[in-house]
Amino acid sequence: MGAECRYEVAQAAYVKLALHALKHPSAAVNGLLVGRLVEPSSTPAVVSVVDAVPLSHHPHHLPLLPTLELALTLVEDHFATQGEGLAVVGYYHANPRRDDADLAPVAKRVGDHIFRYFPRSAVLLVDNKKLEEAVMGKSREPVVQLYTRDSSKSWRQAGSDGSSQLALKEPSTNVVLADHVTTKKWEKIVDFDDHLDDISKDWLNPGLLD
Repeated sequence: MGAECRYEVAQAAYVKLALHALKHPSAAVNGLLVGRLVEPSSTPAVVSVVDAVPLSHHPHHLPLLPTLELALTLVEDHFATQGEGLAVVGYYHANPRRDDADLAPVAKRVGDHIFRYFPRSAVLLVDNKKLEEAVMGKSREPVVQLYTRDSSKSWRQAGSDGSSQLALKEPSTNVVLADHVTTKKWEKIVDFDDHLDDISKDWLNPGLLD
């Protein structure tokens, strides 16, 4: 079903996932994408990704399924109370190595898990090289690659680069990202791992980008 969708990523979601990857450059990082299906009857349908919730950072492996399910439940419950029809619509992942552009098996498994709840779900893989270029102000291209699940239940990169199905809602998003990096905003982002270590840290990151 993902092949029938177009995905619009809002600035807040995009900047948060990028800052999460920048905070842990030598670790695999991941998180959840929150949004809604805004135009289900259009062709293609449009999924709006409005927020990102950072989950984990580990040198090699990412969270066990029980931890993921707990995080999913907490995120769904939180956004359900907002009354805006928001839900988990996908997952993002960044590999620990700069030159690793492959979607890791764990990312596919998490994507499969989310797909059960939201059949138009997406997986965004951070391109570490493009992220470096964006932070230095050298590129306005998205620093993520879009993966969707096809009819054979495999996760495949959309098109050659996903550009036809993936769009940043605000064209100046990379400029804003670079500004936040200049002020070292990445130091302040909190993920679920951080929250489990210190429950006073809010992994929903309210006010982070104010």
